Amino acid sequence: MKVLVIGASRGIGLEFVRQYRAAGATVTATARSEDALATLRELDAKALALDVADAASASGLPWQIDGTAFDVAVICAGVYGPDTSGLQPPTEADFDAVMHTNVLGPMRVIPQIAEYLAPGAKLIVLSSRMGAIGPRVSASGWLYRASKAAVNSVLKDASLVLKGRATCVSLHPGWVRTDMGGSGADIEVSDSVAQMRRVIAGLTPADNGRFFDHDGTPIDW
Repeated sequence: MKVLVIGASRGIGLEFVRQYRAAGATVTATARSEDALATLRELDAKALALDVADAASASGLPWQIDGTAFDVAVICAGVYGPDTSGLQPPTEADFDAVMHTNVLGPMRVIPQIAEYLAPGAKLIVLSSRMGAIGPRVSASGWLYRASKAAVNSVLKDASLVLKGRATCVSLHPGWVRTDMGGSGADIEVSDSVAQMRRVIAGLTPADNGRFFDHDGTPIDW
């Protein structure tokens, strides 16, 4: 199995690399810093420098993966932004940072990796239940919520274009104990990724364009 992990500097992305490598998969993974790239190499992954928020950096991805047909591609890159509890307007800098990473990043990356997906591949975007509109009962972190609602739209469009070639889904990893989620989160990163890997392994073409929790429970958009 050949796996591509976009955004593997730390946390969930790095754990995907660890677990897929432990399972014997050939893994290509991206990170921004040289330290993070060195960690990926220590895991015997092919490490590529990539900043999804930077147009020039993202444009160099295709030639680095040329000739590879990935069975699984997971886009993990993401940031939370300001921790708000109401309708506090974000600064332009915060808006740009969150939207460039969480929305523009996948919009740049997905078209570039589409031709490098093996027939029947699985394309995953890490989203969040916080981006679901129907079941929403809180406005906390509304910039992050807006970005995840937007990336869900991006994934849905990708599922329409890639239907018949790849199964495209959004996954909610849970509230995970990472630098982003904090020490008080519900679930260890190893458990979250292990559950998501089981969900990914069980996906069928009938799941194309859907949104799932880390345990496989469907989530309403």
